[in-house]
Amino acid sequence: MTLLASRTPTPALAIETDSAPLLDPAAPTTPAPCPTSTVAKEYVHRVCSAEVFLTGSEQLTDTAFTVTARWPRAHTFFSTPDGTRHDPLQAAETIRQAGLYLAHTRFGIPLDHKFMMWNLDYTTRPHQLLIGAAPTDLTLDVQLLARPRRSGSAVDFTLETVVRRGPQLAATGHTRFTTVPDSTYQRLRQGRHDAEHPSTPLVTAEPLPPARVGRLRPCDVVLTPADAPGSWHLTPDFRHPTLFDHANDHMPGMVLLEAARQAANALSSPATITPAAAATTFHRYAEHDAPTTITARHTPGETPDAVTITVTGHQHGEPIFTTVLTDHPDHH
Repeated sequence: MTLLASRTPTPALAIETDSAPLLDPAAPTTPAPCPTSTVAKEYVHRVCSAEVFLTGSEQLTDTAFTVTARWPRAHTFFSTPDGTRHDPLQAAETIRQAGLYLAHTRFGIPLDHKFMMWNLDYTTRPHQLLIGAAPTDLTLDVQLLARPRRSGSAVDFTLETVVRRGPQLAATGHTRFTTVPDSTYQRLRQGRHDAEHPSTPLVTAEPLPPARVGRLRPCDVVLTPADAPGSWHLTPDFRHPTLFDHANDHMPGMVLLEAARQAANALSSPATITPAAAATTFHRYAEHDAPTTITARHTPGETPDAVTITVTGHQHGEPIFTTVLTDHPDHH
């Protein structure tokens, strides 16, 4: 479970439980023109405009939407080691942003409500992530699997997303969120909503070398060694401008996804893992003032050429998240 922090909003959808069909990834839609400006950063819970990838949206039906996005040719954090492709985690972040944006602008969720993300799954086509001579414009076809469901003051909704680069399928995604008023969130958190980042590191060991975790810069490394094989401590730099774009009372979901990617690389080193797909379940909040252990192990893949690694995070012996990452080295 993890908290995730323009156009004039349209009237909110009715909160119901009617079912809706999944989008067909094989049926391309006509891409909407992609504006050069991004949506208001507040709608995607970002402080820095450079971290906003969405540029607009259109409502097609009660449960279907088109969202436009743009990726810069170069990003300080979302990049592959060789610099030739967009990072698959950038697709995950864009899918996440689409859920937040639609919640605020189409589903009537107030900006001061808190979001809990239960699942974030993505699958990318690596050859569609190649960086071109211009920024990459994308069209996201987003489908509500059911109209937002209300339970008391909480609203729960699940989205399926198809990401296209021109007419070509670039990625798909699945996300589920629950939103609650701030007062409800404060009761759930039992006062932890005011917690600050630790002033001193919980673990003082040196971080892993960047090359071992598929990174180029030491500041991007979020893991330090632990005693057991296949295990590491989660020790991100709370000053990181992308991972900690804004103040938060727990580890953001994207920090956990990055930890999973780095653990997969540390396990497979010296081979580099760039997970084309990942399926993540968030079990509970990851507190930033408690030690977090990240473990990784190889697991059987769906195809012989697939590298599949399962990564889990634990605090006080309780599971925080589970991610299954898949890489196809021959497809890079």
